[in-house]
Amino acid sequence: MKLLVDSGATKADWIALDDDGNRLFNSQTLGLSPEVINREEAIERLEARFDISNNRNEVTELYFYGAGCGTDRMKIFMKGIFEEFFPNAKVTVKEDTYAAAYATNPTNEKSIVCILGTGSNCSYFDGVELHQKVQSLGYIAMDDCSGNRFGRDLVRAYYFNKMPADLAKQFESEYNLDPDVIKHNLYKEPNPNAYLATFAKFLIQHKDESFIKGLIFDAMQVFVENYITQYENAHEVPVHFVGSIAFYLKAELAEVLSKNGLKLGNVLRRPIDGLIEYHEVNK
Repeated sequence: MKLLVDSGATKADWIALDDDGNRLFNSQTLGLSPEVINREEAIERLEARFDISNNRNEVTELYFYGAGCGTDRMKIFMKGIFEEFFPNAKVTVKEDTYAAAYATNPTNEKSIVCILGTGSNCSYFDGVELHQKVQSLGYIAMDDCSGNRFGRDLVRAYYFNKMPADLAKQFESEYNLDPDVIKHNLYKEPNPNAYLATFAKFLIQHKDESFIKGLIFDAMQVFVENYITQYENAHEVPVHFVGSIAFYLKAELAEVLSKNGLKLGNVLRRPIDGLIEYHEVNK
């Protein structure tokens, strides 16, 4: 049995395939980012899914593409957890940008590949390897144009009284904005980045409001300048995206990229289905 896993900070999508590439089951766990969980939490999340834990001895290959796995230390950390949990599996751990590259570009053409989900990332794919100009420092310092950054922007706009009154009332009606609740989720609960990203749903729902539109376009322009145009050939290759923020704001992305002379490539909400095609083509 082969397992393909695409994990962000919020959730991880799993697909099990037999030797002929037939789908055995789909599953989903909470996110398995080594930046925000420890070994015990990772094992707990794996054991919580019966379809995964019940087949742990049947897995012979595991391909894990995960947020937070951009350094050797984090790769080794996650590899050790999976080798312990799946004792008969050959384990490969790569950062989640590889899942994005493979899913949007299964024929391995040169491109720039971006993730805009709970977190964000941007790499150049030369057809074999990914290259990054910017080393991510995680959700606190970076993650421009991500769900958690948009959530942070909305909460700050609300508390600094920058959000228009009508929007603020709607914001209040949809979320518990009690400061003690917010601080508890940010500083006492696991995955504060995923908590912040829950507010991004409001931004997408109200994306045509002028105030929200300003937040979106400003953030996208910053992402273009800080990440995409650092690559010398950015104007020569397609720019692919994966993630819920990119998927639901595709029209806005197309407009911003066009204004910057960039070519929008494929935009996927989730890379997991594209990974099946990639692993079938590249056996």
